[in-house]
Amino acid sequence: MWIQERKAKNGDIRYRFMERYKDPLTGKARNVSATCDKNTTHTRKAATAELQRKIADKLNKPTKINELDPDDITLKQLVVKYLEYQFIDENGIKKATYSRNMHAYYAFVRILGADTKIVKLNQNYVADKFRETGEGNGTLNERLTRFKALIRWGYEKDYIADIKWLDKLKRFKDKPHRFKIEDKFLEANEVRQLLDGMEIERWRLLTHFMILSGLRIGEAVALTNDDVDINNSIIHVNTTYDSVNDLITTPKNGETRDVYIQPELAKVCKKIKQLMLEQKIQYGYEKSDFFFTNEKGRNIEYYAYNKYLKSRSSKILGREITTHFLRHTSASLLMEAGIQIDNISQRLGHSNSKVTREIYLHITEKLKEKYNQQIAKVKIF
Repeated sequence: MWIQERKAKNGDIRYRFMERYKDPLTGKARNVSATCDKNTTHTRKAATAELQRKIADKLNKPTKINELDPDDITLKQLVVKYLEYQFIDENGIKKATYSRNMHAYYAFVRILGADTKIVKLNQNYVADKFRETGEGNGTLNERLTRFKALIRWGYEKDYIADIKWLDKLKRFKDKPHRFKIEDKFLEANEVRQLLDGMEIERWRLLTHFMILSGLRIGEAVALTNDDVDINNSIIHVNTTYDSVNDLITTPKNGETRDVYIQPELAKVCKKIKQLMLEQKIQYGYEKSDFFFTNEKGRNIEYYAYNKYLKSRSSKILGREITTHFLRHTSASLLMEAGIQIDNISQRLGHSNSKVTREIYLHITEKLKEKYNQQIAKVKIF
C-alpha cells in the first residue's frame, strides 16, 4: 500500500491510500484506492481493510454472462468466465499453466470471432475456421482438445443448453506422436560431434549434463548446489524454472524425484562446479546458490542457451535441435545400453512407463532390428 497526499479545492489535505493487484483475466496490474481525511494508524488499518475488500470484489466480480440467456452468450464471454473460474478455483493451478491457458483460449476468440454466439456454433464452422489458420494438424488437434474442454465446461455450468454437435467435430488426420519424434534424438556419434563443436564451455557442459541426466531444461536451470549431491551420487529434482513468468516453481506434474549420478555424469558435475568457481572469481559476484549461473551469478538464460544450441547443431549436424532433443537422446542411449524402460521412465520423471513406451517406441523397434541381426549370425547346430 502507498499513500498520496492531495489538496482539496477548499484547501483541506486528504490522503489517498492505494494498493495494486493483478487482473486474473488480462495479467495486467490494476489499482484500487480509498480516501481518508487523516493519515493515522487507525485510518491506515481501516484503509487496508477497505482496499482488501475492493480487491476481493474485483477478483470475484461476476461477469455479465450470469445475466444472459444461453441463446445470447458469445464466445468471448464464455472464455472470460472460464478463465475467471480457473483463476479462483479452490484447487488452484500453476501460474505458468494459467498463462498458457489464457493465450490458448483467447486464440479461440481470434479464430472463431469474439461476438460469435455459442448457440450458433457447429462442427463445420469450427473445423473450417481452424483449417483457415494454416496451422499443422498436430497444432489444430491440440487446439481442438482445449476447445472441447471449454464447451463441455460451459455445458456443465448451464451456460450452454445443447452440445450434441460437439461429438461430430473430429480430430484432424495426423501422424501418431511416436512417428513425429523419430528423428528428434541424437546418435552417440552425433553427441560427440556436437560437444566437440561447442565453443562456449558453459553451454557445452550444460549440454553434456542434460544428455547424461535426462533433466528438463527448466529443472536444470533451477538446480541449486545443494540439489547436486555428488558425494552421495544423487540429484534432487524439486523445482523447475518457469521462463515465461521468471520464477522458480514446482516440477511438471508436481512430482519431485532423485536422479542417480553415474560416474560419467559425476565427472561433468565436477567440471561444472569448477567452471562456476572460476566464473565467480573472474566476474566478482557474490556466492550463488544455483548450480548453473550466468556471469552475474543468476539463473542461466534459457533463451540464450537454446539459441546457441540451435545455431551450433545446425552448423555441426546439419539440423537444428532443441533442448528437448537432449532429453530424448538421454532415453535412447539408456535404452540402447540395456536399461529397463520403467527405470528410464522414473529417471526422466514421466508419470508412468506407458508414456515412455509410446514416445520411444521407434527406439525399441530399432533395437529389435539390431537383435534380429545378431540372432541371424548365430548357428545353434
